[in-house]
Amino acid sequence: MRTSRAHLAVTVALLLTVQQAASAQDKVLARASAESTPAIVRPAPAKSPVAPAKKIATTNPKTQTTKKRATPVKRASRVVAKPRYPTYGNPAQGDDPSRDDSVVRAAAVEALGNLMGAAVVVDPQSGRVLSVVNQQLAFGGGYQPCSAFKPVVALAALGEGIIENDRTRLQLGKKWYLDLHKALAISNNLYFEKLGRLLGIDRLEQYAHQFGFGEQAGWEIEPEPAGAFPNTTPSARAGGVGRVASFGQGISMTMFQLASFVTAMANGGTLYYLQYPASGPVTGQDEAQEFTPRVKRELPLGSALDVVQSGMEEAVLTGTARRAKQPDLRLVGKTGTCSQAGARLGWFAGYNREPGGVAVVILLRTGQNLGGGPRASQVAGNIFRQLGDNDYYSRASQRDPLPALPASIQLPQFP
Repeated sequence: MRTSRAHLAVTVALLLTVQQAASAQDKVLARASAESTPAIVRPAPAKSPVAPAKKIATTNPKTQTTKKRATPVKRASRVVAKPRYPTYGNPAQGDDPSRDDSVVRAAAVEALGNLMGAAVVVDPQSGRVLSVVNQQLAFGGGYQPCSAFKPVVALAALGEGIIENDRTRLQLGKKWYLDLHKALAISNNLYFEKLGRLLGIDRLEQYAHQFGFGEQAGWEIEPEPAGAFPNTTPSARAGGVGRVASFGQGISMTMFQLASFVTAMANGGTLYYLQYPASGPVTGQDEAQEFTPRVKRELPLGSALDVVQSGMEEAVLTGTARRAKQPDLRLVGKTGTCSQAGARLGWFAGYNREPGGVAVVILLRTGQNLGGGPRASQVAGNIFRQLGDNDYYSRASQRDPLPALPASIQLPQFP
């Protein structure tokens, strides 16, 4: 009986063990089935496009965008960098030298060398043009005067009483003051911008026309454009009247107009019509009778002339025109540097104060920046030097003065 009960207990225990094992196996199979199901559906379309899409967004588009931006910019910059004007050549090619003083022309041709520019040399006591090198460039027009216009602004400001003398200081910064003498020497833009704003466009235009800008400077010099001066104030974005006063922005000028102006400064205020006659230079008494100076008008410069001359002389001694400096000559000059229509302009306008001296205007118009106005002053200095070495000034001072006709056209004086 006991044996049967024991056997039954063993049998029940075995059955329970088998059931528990089966249940555990079912749980394992169920868990395995649940874990294996996602593995089967992972490559399903719901997830497979997402990963490749991220790779495309982070890799290929960047590469494509970089190529699209870089290629056009590089090509465009190469095109813009090409100069539109020659820098070197033979500036005297194509000239007719028959009307020039041979000594003056030789000095100007040698001083220019192979730089693409022009030179105009004038006798300030008569208005006679002594030489024009690179006549095609010199007889053209539409040139911006750059800072070579600043002496006009200085004379206008002195004439209007805005500044009293060369030591009148203007405040340009919180603790920065500058006077006219130094401003002319170093060609300070801020100083002349302020003078321009104090003058206004109307008064600046009046003085510019009085000094010969915006009208033909020559007498029967053909072709010579009249040039132009802006009659309205440029926009604030364009710099306003300050840019006109400091850079000559908006002014269209010929070399003859600038030469006429500095000629009047050199002789004390007589604005001559410039003449370039076909009879050749004055070399003797007989030929002197063939040439008669013609006065356009007298400029009431007064003591303002000495003030401006002093600053321009300092420009040659220590300032922007110091490359023109000569140890034995008193030179007065003003430089100008700017860009116009793809060309780099370099100006010098001045004269020497010795008896028999000349007025010289240099314009360099090149495709490169070779030094602008300072380089032009160097060319002018070489002309002054060679004429001195050839004893030109002493011989010119011994000529009898020529009688001048009164002004044929007298423009009204501005108050």
